[in-house]
Amino acid sequence: MTVSLPGVRHRLLGSAPPDPGPAATGDAATELARAAARGETDLPTPGACATAQRWAVLARWGRTELSFARLCEGHTDAVAILAEAGRTPVPGATYGVWAARSGGTGAVLAGGAGAWRLRGRVRFCSGAHGLDRALVVAAAPDGSRIADVPLARPGVRPVAGTWQTVGMARSDSADVDLDDVPVDDDALVGGPGWYTARPGFWHGGGGVAAVWLGGAAGVLDDLRLVVAAADPDPHRLALFGELHTGVAACDALLVATAAAIDDDPADAHREAVWTARAAVELACRRVLDVAPRLAGVAALTRGGRLAGRLADLGVYVRQHHGERDLAALGAAVLDPDGAR
Repeated sequence: MTVSLPGVRHRLLGSAPPDPGPAATGDAATELARAAARGETDLPTPGACATAQRWAVLARWGRTELSFARLCEGHTDAVAILAEAGRTPVPGATYGVWAARSGGTGAVLAGGAGAWRLRGRVRFCSGAHGLDRALVVAAAPDGSRIADVPLARPGVRPVAGTWQTVGMARSDSADVDLDDVPVDDDALVGGPGWYTARPGFWHGGGGVAAVWLGGAAGVLDDLRLVVAAADPDPHRLALFGELHTGVAACDALLVATAAAIDDDPADAHREAVWTARAAVELACRRVLDVAPRLAGVAALTRGGRLAGRLADLGVYVRQHHGERDLAALGAAVLDPDGAR
């Protein structure tokens, strides 16, 4: 079953918030498996004339609950990567994409044909304890490679105590040690360097921004209730209007970026996606700054969702590297061909 959302040509976020249901407290990986079994994660691939539909679903997940959305985004990104490589995912399996190379860590692919081994520690492996498989991006002598790894394989070991956080706690983004994990030849996806060279690398980055935007919209959903319940206050109304404007502008920019990808899916649209990600990150930062002042201490401490949403958003949006990513974008705008 493929999700179809007519009417998202002009925006990703609907006017009414999705029903968040009861507060999420359980295992997000189990929730992902149930959603996948119901066909809810079967999204159009990027560039298949329905990128805005894909991103609208990602935004809706983020607007509902960001830890669950993080695992769904990783799973759907992995499925899209496999499709771009002409591969089919293992039926019924839930996937992640583990590619971080933070602080000198990262996976290494050693050996050769018939004797490949994965080694090293990978940080921020969302779903570390609950997913079935992961596409692990590893350094190799001839360039980075992707290995499709079943996580029950001996040598795959989540590291206790490496995900101690309030924000995004349910995403289970622990470090994972890879201790000489055997990799079959046919488990290597794409050629050397293919992971970042393919157009889908950037198209997928736009999908992550859609989840961030959904997280910001979820904060505004809670703030709307706070503002509506209070006496009219021009200062609160002004702040709420500012946040609404920032989120709506980013929504429009993502829709335009999705349309550009669909018009020319063979192009990475690097600068366009980079710009959209930067715009959404700036809007989220403003939400994180303004929302606590607008809401007041009671809304943050009386057991509602707002404090948790803010904690989740503050952690998740740091997938954007702030000034480092903005500097790279500025360099690309000044010299569009220099970094290609």
